[in-house]
Amino acid sequence: MKTLYSQLPAIDSLLRDPALQPLLLQSGTAFTTRQLRAMQQDARAHIQQHQTLPDWHLNWPQEAQRRAQQQQQSALRPVFNLTGTVLHTNLGRAQLSERAIEAVTACLRQPVTLEYALDDASRGHRDRAVSALLCELTGAEAACIVNNNAAAVLLMLAALAPGREVIVSRGELVEIGGAFRIPDVMRQAGCQLVEVGTTNRTHLKDYRAAISDNTGLLMKVHTSNYQIQGFTHAVAEAELVALAAEHQLPVITDLGSGSLIDMTAFNLPAEPMPQQLIAAGVDLVSFSGDKLLGGPQAGIIVGKQALIDQLQQHPLKRALRVDKMTLAALEATLQLYRQPETLREALPTLRLLTRPPHEILQQAERLMPALEQAYDAEFSLSIAACSSQIGSGSLPIERLPSFAITFSPRDSHGSSLDALTQRWRTLPRPVIGRIQEGKLWLDLRCLEDEAALIRTLTA
Repeated sequence: MKTLYSQLPAIDSLLRDPALQPLLLQSGTAFTTRQLRAMQQDARAHIQQHQTLPDWHLNWPQEAQRRAQQQQQSALRPVFNLTGTVLHTNLGRAQLSERAIEAVTACLRQPVTLEYALDDASRGHRDRAVSALLCELTGAEAACIVNNNAAAVLLMLAALAPGREVIVSRGELVEIGGAFRIPDVMRQAGCQLVEVGTTNRTHLKDYRAAISDNTGLLMKVHTSNYQIQGFTHAVAEAELVALAAEHQLPVITDLGSGSLIDMTAFNLPAEPMPQQLIAAGVDLVSFSGDKLLGGPQAGIIVGKQALIDQLQQHPLKRALRVDKMTLAALEATLQLYRQPETLREALPTLRLLTRPPHEILQQAERLMPALEQAYDAEFSLSIAACSSQIGSGSLPIERLPSFAITFSPRDSHGSSLDALTQRWRTLPRPVIGRIQEGKLWLDLRCLEDEAALIRTLTA
């Protein structure tokens, strides 16, 4: 075994090896030296365990280069989302429009007027440009931007009802991804939750009976990630606003995945819009920027000027505020809504949600020959109708007709499907599908660059 250890090259000799010079130029001496020392340790451990040298011992420079490339690879890698979920939380939710991407790039290349007012050279408010657009699109008096909708809910509660009661229907005590629950947020905000009604039915009289001298506000929560059907009843915002006015209480609504457009105009299921609730008299409405809106991750609050001022002045606002990149992307996204006639093509989220099934089928038919040639020995491929979902808690029970290419193992072993998906996850641009009914499904709804997929899967 001592003979094996003696065959390990010295660091100094490796650093002088001409084959290692490209890595030294690319990564520097310190990084390369650390890499080689780690390889020596791995080689010693391999000798101790197997009484033999590792397979790569004859080509240290090549192995060092391979490891360096692996370590320097970004953790946020582009993937092909063929899962059938358009707004996939684990894959980054909404894809930004080209206009938003250009806006972010521009604000990174030079100084920008983030908090600088050009008219009088004073310090401005970073939400101002986006606020004006949101007021134009929703009819609200003012707007506030934070880093996500969970933060928006926390800020509204903490600023408007600390130490006081907040009345919510039992059927609206939602939990979203990551175990984020409305009751937990209430506690963090220093509020006392008062539940009214039942899971499936809540009436105006339930809210009226619960109002006390310690009531801080009435709250509605849109159940965007589930639906209760059957024998149900919920109180409309307009009714709640009228009741709240009798007691001089504010009404806030958490819309979650709120959309700024009428989804039915694009043959999609209806979703409540912030402008509808503002028109109904709701004092504050919050919603996400990276769901149906199709922009960057952000929590958007629109509503009455006096209440927005309270939010802006609360200490939590500074902790929850967004940076210039988010504001640039959000402003550019909102600009697209000024031209609804071009929105479908300009906004990737809407474009993917509204892809006609016949176009997806034609795409599958174009892909089949190349994929069959590459995988026919191991798998039986076919085109199958399937259903996509919107995702990220938006319209949870609605499905979008789509088509997928399915892979069925010829040996009838599910392990071969697992091996295939694992292999695809190691590709330079990983391919992510879903395994269901003993098959691997590649739902093509979100595939726009089919040539790149063919190159990836047939290389």
